[in-house]
Amino acid sequence: MPYMQRITWSGVALHAGVLPGYPASHGCIRLKNDFAIRLWHLTKRGTRVIIAPDDTQPVEVAHPHLFVPKPKTASGPLERRTAIANNAAMTTAAAHSPSTSDAETQQVTDLQAPGSKPAAVAHRKVSPISVFVSRKLGKLFVRQGFTPLFDIPVRIQDPERSLGTHVFTLMRFQNEDETLRWTVVSMPEKSLPTPSKRRAHRTQIVETATPVSSSDSANGALDRIQIPQDVVERVSELLTPGSSLILSDYGISGETGRDTDFIVLTQ
Repeated sequence: MPYMQRITWSGVALHAGVLPGYPASHGCIRLKNDFAIRLWHLTKRGTRVIIAPDDTQPVEVAHPHLFVPKPKTASGPLERRTAIANNAAMTTAAAHSPSTSDAETQQVTDLQAPGSKPAAVAHRKVSPISVFVSRKLGKLFVRQGFTPLFDIPVRIQDPERSLGTHVFTLMRFQNEDETLRWTVVSMPEKSLPTPSKRRAHRTQIVETATPVSSSDSANGALDRIQIPQDVVERVSELLTPGSSLILSDYGISGETGRDTDFIVLTQ
C-alpha cells in the first residue's frame, strides 16, 4: 500500500487509497493521496495515533488527580529520576528476560553500568512515558521508550460504571512560559450499526448517548481514580513533555508488545 504507516502488528495501518464514502477496508484507515504523502513526512516512529469515529479535538484540562511534573534543579532530583528509570528498567528486564532482545538488554546494561556513555543516560532521561489505567483490569501500567517499567493495582470508585476512554497529553505550549499543561481527547461513545443497516443506509456510526464535553467527561473519570501517593510521586519524577495518561474501560490490546506504545481497541 502506498505511504503505509503500520499501527498494529496484525496489519492495521494508515495508507493512501480510494475513499468511497462508506466502510470498505478491513480495519485500515484510507487517506487521500496528497494527505497520505504529507502525513508520511510529518510523523515518525512512536507518534501517538488516536482513531475516532467522529470529529474530536484536544482541549486543555486541569484536575488535582493529574500528575504534576517535578521541577528540575541543579542537583538531587536529576540523579533520583535517573535511578528510578534505571531501577524500573532493570526490574522489567529481570522479570521478562526470556522475551528481551540482546539490544534491549544492552540498553539496560549501559544505563546501569559505571562509566556508561552519557548519551545513553540522556536518551533514557528524556523519553516520554505512557501511563495506562484500565477499569477492566483495575491496574495502572507505565511504559517508557516502548519498554514496560511497572504496573500496580489502583482503586476505581463504582468499578461497574463506565469511565469512557480518555487520552491526556502533557504539553509545553509555544511562545509561553515553561509551565507544562495537560490536554485531553475523549473518545465519543458510539456504536457500530448492524451490517444490514450499514448496507442499506451506508451509515458508519450511530449515536447511542447524549454527547458530553471532553473536559467534563474526562474530569468525571479522573474523580474516580485513586492512585497510591508513592506511585504518583514515582510517575511525576519521570514526566516530560509528550508524556501521556490513558484512562479506559478496556484492557491492554494483545497488539501491545515489543516496540509499541499502549494500544487500546474500543471497537
